[in-house]
Order: sequence, then structure tokens, then C-alpha cells
Amino acid sequence: MPTGMDNIKIAGIFGEIADLLEVKGDNPFRIRSYRNAALTIENLPVDIKTMYRQDENSLEDLPRIGKALHEKIVEIIETGDCRFHQELLSELPSSLLEMLKIYGLGPKKAHLIFNKLNITDIEGLEFAAQNGLLKSLPGMGEKTEKKILKSIKEFKQRAGRFNLSTALNHASALIDYLRDVKGVHDVEIAGSLRRKRETIGDIDILVTCDDPAPVMDGFTQYKEVKEVLLRGNTKSSILLKCGINTDLRVLKKESFGAALHYFTGSQAHNIAIRHRAKKMGLKVNEYGVFREETETKVAGAAEDEVFDALNLKFIPPELRENQGEIEAAERDNLPELIDLRDICGDLHIHTRESDGAETIDEMVLAAMGRGYEYIAITEHSKAVAVARGLDEGRLLKHIDRIDEANKRFNKKGLHILKGIEVDILSSGELDLGESALKRLDLVVGSVHFGFNMEKDEMTARVIKAFKTGLVDVFAHPTGRLLGKREPYSIDMEAVMEAALRYKVILELNSYPARLDLNDINCKMAKQMGVMVAISTDSHNRMHLDNMKYGVYTARRGWLEKNDVLNTRSYCDLMEILKKRKIADQ
Repeated sequence: MPTGMDNIKIAGIFGEIADLLEVKGDNPFRIRSYRNAALTIENLPVDIKTMYRQDENSLEDLPRIGKALHEKIVEIIETGDCRFHQELLSELPSSLLEMLKIYGLGPKKAHLIFNKLNITDIEGLEFAAQNGLLKSLPGMGEKTEKKILKSIKEFKQRAGRFNLSTALNHASALIDYLRDVKGVHDVEIAGSLRRKRETIGDIDILVTCDDPAPVMDGFTQYKEVKEVLLRGNTKSSILLKCGINTDLRVLKKESFGAALHYFTGSQAHNIAIRHRAKKMGLKVNEYGVFREETETKVAGAAEDEVFDALNLKFIPPELRENQGEIEAAERDNLPELIDLRDICGDLHIHTRESDGAETIDEMVLAAMGRGYEYIAITEHSKAVAVARGLDEGRLLKHIDRIDEANKRFNKKGLHILKGIEVDILSSGELDLGESALKRLDLVVGSVHFGFNMEKDEMTARVIKAFKTGLVDVFAHPTGRLLGKREPYSIDMEAVMEAALRYKVILELNSYPARLDLNDINCKMAKQMGVMVAISTDSHNRMHLDNMKYGVYTARRGWLEKNDVLNTRSYCDLMEILKKRKIADQ
């Protein structure tokens, strides 16, 4: 099995165990242990099977992996599953796991609906909600039924789509595998995955090679294939075990650049390119760029040739959505997009003091390994009790521990900002007092509860928090979780106007299920002059690697280095934070 696939499989099993335990009403701490383990394993930068083969005891060195979970990991590696998972599946219908994907349902309601109405799947749930059967249950009413029906509709609309990180992990493993096939020259990802869209419907891979037969054989015999959908000489399609449809096309070397452009898309971008070509007496397709009158080929072997033939600067794949990129390329006015190498630090990190898995020192060392100049330790505040949020007393003690750590690490070139992720309460007030917050270098404000407020209420709630002058960064501004939770209703334009007025930075949260701000809101922030911070919301050292997903989204939002706070050096960062604090006094 390719690198990373075992990690995804084990994380998936642990996630299902947590879901099934929740439906049963099991111990919350036990449920959380499986969820934390799933996150740790899914984000490992190395293959867990390789770790196990080299040194089995190293599994217990992973964050939040104790002896019991260690044993289950070994069992899954050796047998493909674990007995505890199978026992839970035998007790409860597996279709209940699908029901839990309906936002607003939750394990307690799912358990109630299952026990009282014997509903075990989404179809049954939809029928019950449509026919008024749910409102007879305790704690449910007509409003709940409408909410569930809306969530089911949204679930069906996004069915068959996968988060960028999931698709990229599977595609990267498959590409590494194909590169080892004899006679292969070029292997590239195309489609929406190359454009780094936040969710992906399928994977497109393009190849040049000496002989298509060995490539198609290797592709269709790949270990992660669940079903071969099509086997041809130039195109084959498979369904991966994870559920992603994947297409492979074998191309001629002289057409590879044109095909890469064509199959990268988007459709709207390609249509606009063809219109431009036609005005120039040219024809563009997957085989190349041709003069319409003579059918003479003028470009196609390399992708940049296609743009050159159309008198355009090369357009990065992330921008190819027909959102002004062609006009900007014509004027030589494309943004110089931010790059992962531009990031100087991470401004949203949790440690064991709240719900993180690592100590301050462990997170600092991991950040140093990535070449960062600084990080901000931002624990949860007391309102998030499930995450062991800090009250004022614990925060002050934590500040002292960060000061001590700075004495150890400043000499080694890394600075630790004293921070907090303070809850913005439903009233718009902050969860901690002004005197405690003013002792911090960085205050990250966020919404974790009360998502069902009306748009005007939610917008007023957030803006009221900005007006305190205490919030430096507004975290995951729409509260969405891709595939699980829709954004709460909020007027982002009004929020950005307030952010500009009160000098609040908006966070682009890089956690793969968030990517919040999205690309559209990133572009709006840039146009309005609102600064963005790309942060990982890391809860263990492996999460720091999620920074790349935030950068991908920032690129789709046309952000450049200067649009992003944490591309600044430590001195420049502190000067910006100092100036905004002086302005608020």
C-alpha cells in the first residue's frame, strides 16, 4: 500500500469508532480519545506502517496514542480492521454513520430517532421529516424538521465530493506509483485538484510514456483500486477504495502542454481562452494551438507555449476560473501569488494546556524544524469547557510558562507570542476580561457556539467584539466545516468593513476541513484592503504541515505576500501589532 494510505484507513476506522460510540452514548473522554487519535494519524507526515515495521514502540510516542490504541493500530495494519470496530458495527446499522453527516442531527438525536422510530438511514430520516414524524419526539419540533430537510438537501448536493487534502493525498500516492512504471516520462495532476479547489469530485492524471500498455496495466492493477470502470489504450478509469473516481490519459509528448491546460480547466476559463483564440485566428484544444486557416500547429508541447501563442502571461492554475485572470494576464497585471516559502510563522497553535496534544517546547521545536521565526500559542478560553479552556488565573500562569520558554528559545532564533483564542460570546462580549487580554501579544477571537443566529445578529455580535479594540485576529470567520457544517449566516462585507475600521486581521484557517476564509472571501479581503493571517489551528506538531492548504486557498483568492500578516519578519509583525494596540487606546 502506498505511503499515507494506511494512515487514512486507520484514521477512518478510528473516526467511525468515535461516531458509533457517540450514538451509543458512550463516555465522552473515550470518544474524544479516538477522535484525537484519528486526527493525529491522518496528519502524520510519515507512513504509520513504516513506523511500525521499523520500531513498534515508536507508535506510543505519537501524540495521544496510548497502549490500547497502539494495539488497535497494530491489529488494523496486520488484519485490515480491528475487532472492536467490527463489534460496534454489528451492534448498530452502519447506515447510522451516514445519518451523522447530516448537520444539526448529532449523535443524541440520531440515537433517539433510531430507538423511537427505527430509522437507520438518510432516506428514512428524510421521509420522517417530510411527514411530520420527528416533531413528536422529545426536544424536536417543526423547526427541527425543516432544519434537517435543509441539511439533507445540502448533503445530497455535496455527495461524492472530497476535501482537497484527502484527494491530494490519494493522488500524490498514485502519481509516485506511476512514476516508477517503466517507460513513463511525464506524470501530472490536472482538473480541479491542480487548481486546488477546496473540494474535489474526481482525480485527473496525464502521462507521457514510451508504451501505453504497461502504464494502463499498472494503473488498473494499483492496490487501491476497488473497481476498473474503463480500460483503454489512451484512457482508463478506476474507482479507488476511498470512493474517488480517477481517470488516466496517455498523451503524445508534442501535445502534453496543451492537454495539461485543457484538462486543468476550469470549463469557464477554457471557453474564454477559446474565444480569445478565435479572435486571433487561432484554435485551441487538447492537442495544441493551431492557425484556423491552415491548421498549422503553433504551440502545444509545453503549457507556457499555449499562453505565449495567445499573447498572455502564464496564468497559475489556481486562478483559472474566468474571474478576471485572462484580462490581468493580457495587461501583465497578474498577482505575484503567495508561496509557502513566504510564511514566517504560525499564529494559531494549541498545546496541552487546553486541547492540544503537545507541550510548548514540542510545538516550538516542530516550528523551528519548518524554519519559522515565530509562533503564537493561542489556547481556548473558558467558554470551551470541553477543550479545557483557560480562565484568567490559568491564563496568567500560562503566560509565565511562555515567558520561560522564550528565554530558552529566543537565543535559537524562534519567538513565542503569548496569545489566546478567546470566545466571542452570543452577546458580542469576550470570554475573558480586558486586564488579562491586554497582557497578551496576540488575541484571536472566534465563535464556537450559537451558530443559529440570524445574519444581522451574528454580524452585530462579531462587530461588537471588534469594537472592544482587544481582538487582533478573527479566526475561522464563517465557522464552516467542509462536508459537515454549513457557514453560519454572517455579512462578510460588513465584517470586513469593520475589520478595516478597527484594524482586525482575518484568519484563513488552514485546517483541511475549514479553509475558512474561502477563496472568494480572500479576494474580497484583498480588494477591501483587509489583511489576512494564514494559520493552522494546530493541535499537534503534525498539524503544522496543514499550512500548505491555507496557502493554496490564498493563491486561489489572489493573495500576495504583502496581503498576509505572517509573511512579515518577527520585528515587522510586532511593529504592526504594537501600532494597532496604540491606535485602540
